[in-house]
Amino acid sequence: MYHMNSALKPQGCTNLKLRQLTRLATRHYDQYVASAGLKNTQYALLSHVVGLGPIEPGELARRMQMDASTLTRNLQPLSALGLIEVRAGKDARSRLVEATSAGRAKRSETQLAWKAAQVALNERLGEDRVAALHELLDACIGCFDESVETGAASSG
Repeated sequence: MYHMNSALKPQGCTNLKLRQLTRLATRHYDQYVASAGLKNTQYALLSHVVGLGPIEPGELARRMQMDASTLTRNLQPLSALGLIEVRAGKDARSRLVEATSAGRAKRSETQLAWKAAQVALNERLGEDRVAALHELLDACIGCFDESVETGAASSG
């Protein structure tokens, strides 16, 4: 469990530090996932579609915490590769996103590369640090979820 040290005060820009870590982690995962022909972001999206589909684009965007226009833009390459399809939903205005059989196969192939990336990251950072990071990130995400649900605003 992660314990806060009350003597420590945040130094520097949290957003910058998070973006730096995200870029480094993305680069790490991309090196592995590229062997299967996808970017890490494409693999994450394909995994969500396989796990949740068929699903309406709005619900998929909500589950992935991304805006609808970004989701639409990110679905296009997967659709062009024949890994997903966007088809008509229950009425003329609705759509459903679903993985194709090729998409499910590509997800399985890429999952092996992703697992190798995860093992390598755990070795590089140490499993205890990764577990503590996950706990801290989940707690921080929960703080944002609560503020959205209650309508609370924060200064910053």
